[in-house]
Parts: sequence; C-alpha cells; structure tokens
Amino acid sequence: MKNNFWEKLAAQKGPFFVLAPMADVTDLAQRQMLVKYGKPDVLYTEFVSADGLASEKGREVLIKDLRFNKNEHPIVAQIFGAKPENIKKAAMLVRELGFDGVDINMGCPDKAIIKQGAGSALMKNPTLACEIIRAAKEGAGEMPVSVKTRIGFSKNEIETWLPELLAEKPAAITIHGRTKKEMSEVPAHWDVIARAKEIAKGSGVLIIGNGDVQSLEDGNKKAKQSDVDGVMVGRAIFGNPWFFNSKIKIEDISLEERFAVMIEHTKLFEKDLMGINPMKSAVGGAEQFHGVKGYHVMKKHFKAYVSGFDGAKELRAKLMETENSREVEGIIKEYFLKK
Repeated sequence: MKNNFWEKLAAQKGPFFVLAPMADVTDLAQRQMLVKYGKPDVLYTEFVSADGLASEKGREVLIKDLRFNKNEHPIVAQIFGAKPENIKKAAMLVRELGFDGVDINMGCPDKAIIKQGAGSALMKNPTLACEIIRAAKEGAGEMPVSVKTRIGFSKNEIETWLPELLAEKPAAITIHGRTKKEMSEVPAHWDVIARAKEIAKGSGVLIIGNGDVQSLEDGNKKAKQSDVDGVMVGRAIFGNPWFFNSKIKIEDISLEERFAVMIEHTKLFEKDLMGINPMKSAVGGAEQFHGVKGYHVMKKHFKAYVSGFDGAKELRAKLMETENSREVEGIIKEYFLKK
C-alpha cells in the first residue's frame, strides 16, 4: 500500500503514540492545542456516523466534524456503523477529504450505538465486522484502514475475536484493554493486550495498546512489557496539551502558564467550533462558520486544567458558571489579583 503511514511509524525506534478518538474531546480545537504544545505521532478525530455521512442531508451536518488543518497529518477519521454499504461510502468521503487513514469503531459501549449494531456490538457479530472492514477497504482505496476494539463484549474473547479481524488484514488494530461490560471501571488488562500482540505475530498487522496510560514514561513501559507497536492515549490528555511532549512535564508547568493555555483553548474552541469568528475551513475555503458545538462542551476541560492546588474547587465552580472566554479570562485575572 503506497500511502500507508502506519508502515513508516512501525519502522521507527520505540513505540509510536496515538491520540485516542473521544466524543466531544478530540475536536479541531483540542487537536490544535496538541499540535502546538506536544503533537502525537497520529491524531484521530471524534467518531462520526457512517450512516450520516452516507446521506446527503446528514453529510452537510457531519462533515463539519471532519474539518482538520494541514498541520495535523497524519490524521485518521474514525467512523462507526453497521451497514457495509454506508461504511464504504463514508470511507470514500474520508479519502476525498484528504485524511491519511480511516478507522472503524468496534468498541464503543454506548447503548445507542450498540442498538444500531455498531461499536462494541460488532464483537458479537464477527461476520458483519469482517464485511465492514472489506467495505471500508473498497471505499478507502490506497488509504489504510484500521480498527479500534476491546478485548471482548462480556468477557475476554481475544483468542477468538482478534483472529477474525486479523484475517481481513487491516493496517492496525487498537486494543482497549477492557471488555464492553467493564467499561472503564476496572484497570486495563495489559496482559491481554500483550497476548493480542502474540496472536498477531507474523500477520503484518500493527497492534496498538490502549488503557490507563498516565504519562509518556508509563506508555513506554507498558509498550515494552506488552511488545505492542504503538500506544493510544485518551483521558490523560485532559488539561494537558503537553502530554506528548517528551521535553516537558506538566508538574513543571506554572499555574499562570496552565491557565493561559486554558484561556487559549477556550478562545480556539469558540472560534473553530462555535463560529464566533470567521474562519477558514480545512475542507472548503473562507466562510462564516456556524457552530458545531455549544460552550458547555468546553467546560469539561476546565475540570482538568484547574486541579491539584489549593482553591482549585472554588475556582472551578466559578468557571463552570461562565458563558464565554472573556468571562473565563476575567475570573483568572481576579484569582491572581487576590493571591
């Protein structure tokens, strides 16, 4: 495959690091913060409905979630769905938009997604899962197709589930080290991820481990112990756009700098996702952008940026009452004036 960036990553020394796709988190603003302060080897979008992308009306709405900037390559678009024909159409669109890869979500535990037969429900339907990979490959052409999944639905099924996926030869498979039933309520089973790597040996498919990675050092340690090719990081990037920067530890970042970055993030969120200012879309030229998300989505980041110091709880409470970046800036200025 000519355009398989995964192969280049596999050839480098040590494990590569990947940003996990997270709903209402890994949007354009969050990814731009990471690009600026500590870019991972691969960026992922939030997941987007293949059924929506396959319909003309849905495409008009959802294509806004697939905007990205040139400085984000390599970037992978994650899609979900249970209809191979729509997966194929969505993969074609992802390719046309200029992404470097398309990833199929086969691990989401959300009830609404499972009801559609998508996400983690596909672990109970290997035949359909394989059809979906083949359909994605047809639509993707030379663009690599990858899969993100879990170790099983109600129990560890890696011995039977993973070989089904490997038979379809996706470029990479990310294993979240928990079952759907376990959600995120137990520690990730990195021993099972290590077993997944053993099963995949000789297949040519890269295995990426995911779950409970707290730092780059922790990720490197887990990668060494499990022999995975790459490490995917999710929740640990909250409030820490420096996560993937090997030269910086968040413990060394002053409160002033942390809050300045939080304000920068909020302003970027308003601009790129709320349509506060005109912007240049990555998939269409200059336009007045009408918002994709509401300001409330940004507030989950405040909890992470504002923690671990005296008075953090009270400051967070004030920030949760704000309605725009101007108010956030005012509250932070007031905080430092009182110190």
